[in-house]
Amino acid sequence: MEEKELFNRSQRLLGTEGMENLSQKRVILFGVGGVGSWCAESLVRTGLKHLTIVDSDYVCVTNCNRQLMATTKTIGQVKVEALKNRLLEINPQAEITALQKVYTKETAEEFHLETYDYIIDAIDSLKDKADLILHACQMARERKNVTFLSSMGAALRVDPTKVRVDEFWNIKGDALARALRNRFKRNKEFPAHKFKCVYSEETPLENKGTVIGDQSQWSDTKAQINGSLSHITGIFGMTLAGLVIKDIVTQTA
Repeated sequence: MEEKELFNRSQRLLGTEGMENLSQKRVILFGVGGVGSWCAESLVRTGLKHLTIVDSDYVCVTNCNRQLMATTKTIGQVKVEALKNRLLEINPQAEITALQKVYTKETAEEFHLETYDYIIDAIDSLKDKADLILHACQMARERKNVTFLSSMGAALRVDPTKVRVDEFWNIKGDALARALRNRFKRNKEFPAHKFKCVYSEETPLENKGTVIGDQSQWSDTKAQINGSLSHITGIFGMTLAGLVIKDIVTQTA
């Protein structure tokens, strides 16, 4: 099957030039959990061909309620490998690079962010997320053709109509955004470039059920383990993908 058949509906909307532009862009996505996995799928289904996915985790049973590649058959598999296999089933000709790694300040140079057009953050570790934001924003400031996007907290929400997009410093009511801003202020180290985020305006709900696993709060190392649902994490991920696609279409027009 030829690619032009696979992506005919995308081509009808975006046009031949738009599809060509999309196929040439390079995207790196950090975190392929409840948000990142749906972002990756949306990008590849639309026609993106060059995607690097980064995550160190393995699929576990609690991922099955919201992560695209998590099924009872993939439990125990490396997340990025399971997702890569899924994406290549959609488009075997796509160039999917799966990196089972953790982004940290110390490993930052290993990812060669300067080689990408779009950098997408769906990390849930506060410290690593903050370091990626600082690094990616510096890259965006130095290289005008680099776009950085980030996901804030998708847990403890159920209302899909409350998902929004705004510049990081304008976000209100999000615990992750607040924790990041506090960290930047405390360290007197701030993002060098503005960037858009996906977040929810919905007031976070409370956990009601029993919880398996770590109960730590937002900290320098780990996000709180909260209940989350696939329709919200999916909207977050697809919104991130939509921002990339919209930006590319705007460049083509």
